[in-house]
Amino acid sequence: MAEVEIGIGKSGRVGFDLDALGIVPSRRTRDPADVSLTWEIDAYRFDLPVVTAPADAVTSPATAVSMGAIGGLGVVHVEGVWSRHEEPEPLLEEISTLDADAAGRRLRELYTAPIRPELVVKRLTEIRDAGVVTAAALRPQRVKALYPFLIEAGADLLVIHATAVSAEHQSRRTEPLNLKRFIGELDVPVLVGGCASFSTALHLMRTGAAGVIVGVGPGGADTTRAVLGVGVPMATAIADAAGARMRYLDESGGRYVHVIAHGGMRTGGDIAKAIACGADAVMLDVPLAAAVEAPGRGGYWSMDVLHSRLPRGIWEHVPVAGTLREILLGPVSVNPGTLDLAGALRTAMATTGYATLKELQKADVLVTSTSC
Repeated sequence: MAEVEIGIGKSGRVGFDLDALGIVPSRRTRDPADVSLTWEIDAYRFDLPVVTAPADAVTSPATAVSMGAIGGLGVVHVEGVWSRHEEPEPLLEEISTLDADAAGRRLRELYTAPIRPELVVKRLTEIRDAGVVTAAALRPQRVKALYPFLIEAGADLLVIHATAVSAEHQSRRTEPLNLKRFIGELDVPVLVGGCASFSTALHLMRTGAAGVIVGVGPGGADTTRAVLGVGVPMATAIADAAGARMRYLDESGGRYVHVIAHGGMRTGGDIAKAIACGADAVMLDVPLAAAVEAPGRGGYWSMDVLHSRLPRGIWEHVPVAGTLREILLGPVSVNPGTLDLAGALRTAMATTGYATLKELQKADVLVTSTSC
């Protein structure tokens, strides 16, 4: 991609958000009933290419079970309130009654409680016993201490998730997590991210990860761009990671690493464009926080509130839109774009002529002239 001159001595690539793109219809259309939304990672098959964000406002053990029953993947954050408090529901109810500033302060108080290993095992066992795929998320700095409890609980997938994750973290204070060695020693598939560049995605793939999560910052209620100045337009980030996947596919002799897009997606059209850019699945936060069953109870906050020195997550009001099933599968009488997301994706694929997600990844896209 051509670079533009920012000023003497500095140039930069032009990046594109999903809003700048449109999917080009192919020479055929399809019956929506003939379109498949299935997605597989390792030994696990899902009917929907949707993963819940590992955020307390989105995913509780109960909503992870509901998500699995619907056909997607629910991911519980092991460092959240579910692993720190025996009865988190009244605490989340309290948060929902506060204004944004007070809610943010109260959340940070709740996260000062220690993580209790017995609660980690208890919550994940609840999900496993329900018969759905059990996925748990940790920040890189907590993986060594807590992953044995995930294994004890029988977790199927480990998600190593943070604002930005690299394969080469450096520190003079502590011994950093060696992702390649750690992942190589595990018997469970690992998803790792966020990342937002070709080189970082390629390095993460070389660690042996089953999937990389693309996107810096969690999207909703995130102040990473404002506080840190760090951020990459989503369409470009996904396309770069998809390019890294092709490079790694060649150098590894055929090992396919999945790309999961996370950040800023609110509608079925956003999901369709993310997949057209090369994503295999999407990780959703605010759209699922709008569910009646969501533990945030009309609010959303990112797990960046856990940062000890520079907490960045804020509490954000999210109007309740419908049940989790209505948001993902419908039916709905009026669709503002944020309901029946799977139906919208299916219709987008049928309209543009693609029968599978793999086919949609090869779709032509156009950039609006005002975005160039």
